[in-house]
Amino acid sequence: METRLLAIRAGVLSKNDELAATLRERFDANGVLALNFVSSPGTGKTAWLEATLRALVQRGQRVAALVGDLETDNDARRLARSGAAVRQILTHGNCHLEAEWVRNHISAAGWNIAELDYFFIENVGNLVCPASYDLGEQLRVVLLASTEGEDKPLKYPVIFNSADVAIITKWISPPL
Repeated sequence: METRLLAIRAGVLSKNDELAATLRERFDANGVLALNFVSSPGTGKTAWLEATLRALVQRGQRVAALVGDLETDNDARRLARSGAAVRQILTHGNCHLEAEWVRNHISAAGWNIAELDYFFIENVGNLVCPASYDLGEQLRVVLLASTEGEDKPLKYPVIFNSADVAIITKWISPPL
């Protein structure tokens, strides 16, 4: 009996990848920098984004953010305090965002991509599931809190290898 290995992942994610490519083309055509922020829960992702959005708004930059969460809009309300346009995506238990959801929420919010300079996505707090889903971003940013332990990149290589930028948060100095 011959053993065969089927490439199922490609088929499952092909629709998502096509939509993500279309979104990326829209962002590129309109000169919008789209960033997808991923991390474990508690790394400071929302705090970092809130400060960044506030600074960009104060400089007159046109920014919007989508926030992924399983069941609450807590992070979206925090980010909205920055003065940026913010919209929530509730995943109802799904551990990642998908390109179709991003596209649909941009449309539902009535955002005109051509009127933005920056588009931020705060992904669901998870280092596993978001690694497989392209959302059309130009940059994937992974945050790592030093308090999580130095082995996170070894434990979750896919997300760290697929990231364009890594930010270390909550830095604590090692004992002397």
